Amino acid sequence: MHDTLTLYKLIVLYMLSKVDFPLTKTQIYDFILDKGYTNFLTLQQVIGELDEAGFLTSRSVRNRTQLSITPEGLETLNFFRGRINEGIRSDIDSFFHENKVEMRNEMSVYANYRKNSSGEYDAHLIAKDHGADLVNITLSVPSEETAAAICDNWQTKNQDIYQYLICQLF
Repeated sequence: MHDTLTLYKLIVLYMLSKVDFPLTKTQIYDFILDKGYTNFLTLQQVIGELDEAGFLTSRSVRNRTQLSITPEGLETLNFFRGRINEGIRSDIDSFFHENKVEMRNEMSVYANYRKNSSGEYDAHLIAKDHGADLVNITLSVPSEETAAAICDNWQTKNQDIYQYLICQLF
């Protein structure tokens, strides 16, 4: 069982090492569960242990948990990389080859809100490209419902809004 858990940990670290942006738990879970490598509960345990050991970092943004590999995680992966068989590495590489652009786009759009000192809500919206902010906007609105709607709409309309701003300002 210990060797199996170690393999699952290495798979997660390998996935995180293949990208230069955070992955969501959902993205990792979808791949691993779709391939049938393990079950949901074991995967939760694996990610918890990796986080506890300092091999990955997790950050909650609204309803998503973003995961990134740490230098210690990368060092560990490099030391034990040979324990991941070629078939699994090939599956992961193919998955990223087919989905990396979509996954990067999903992670390059950030939207969150919080209550400010005046009792209104600030909706903080960011669109990134290769780690650089293209748009970084904070909108103050009177209600939490409005702030939540703005954040939800930003996820789907950010490119149109960015294009509109460029056209209007240049």
